Amino acid sequence: MQTDKLKRYIIFLIGLFINSLGVSFITKASLGTSPISSIPYVLSLNLPLTLGQFTIIFNLLIIAMQIMILGKNFKPEHLLQIPVTVLFGYFIDLTMVLLTFINPDTYIQAFLYLLIGCLILGFGVYIEVLANVVMLPGESFVRAVTFRWHTEFGTTKVVFDTSMTVIAALMSLWFVHRLDGVREGTIIAALLVGLIARFFGKLLIFLPPILFKSTLAEAE
Repeated sequence: MQTDKLKRYIIFLIGLFINSLGVSFITKASLGTSPISSIPYVLSLNLPLTLGQFTIIFNLLIIAMQIMILGKNFKPEHLLQIPVTVLFGYFIDLTMVLLTFINPDTYIQAFLYLLIGCLILGFGVYIEVLANVVMLPGESFVRAVTFRWHTEFGTTKVVFDTSMTVIAALMSLWFVHRLDGVREGTIIAALLVGLIARFFGKLLIFLPPILFKSTLAEAE
């Protein structure tokens, strides 16, 4: 079982890197970014910190909000979100550097990079769900809200993503008096990434029993 746990964490880290690569692909398309990254992205466009650094700050704030919402129900293992957040931020900055060659000249090129980014991010989300060890702060916040106020996870996630997008848009209007960093790509990413993750979940349904002995034990 210990080997199983280690394997899950390794797979999670791989998923985290794939996630960051997807976010960076979407961002480099210059058609907006994913809803959860929209606030850090707008801040990075207008203040002297990177997207990864603002991602770390923003996610630490979300973790603090979880603590306030859950109180004594915030468990020690939830603190694993902190190192995950820091690593995710560094992964984003690393992949943004790796993708410096992406500078789309036409809208078609930008849209293609956006779709590639959504595909990569959706696969990364699937890998993280497959690992089933730690949730990223955004999803953990939604889970905390559903636990505290007994709301439905899917609906709460839509409200959360929409709120992040609206706040990012308002911040952009305040900084530069136009929508900069929040565009059609943000909406497309919000609609596609979850569908892509579910598609991979159905396509690779045979994978968990192969990877994890604990899954086989539960099935028996």
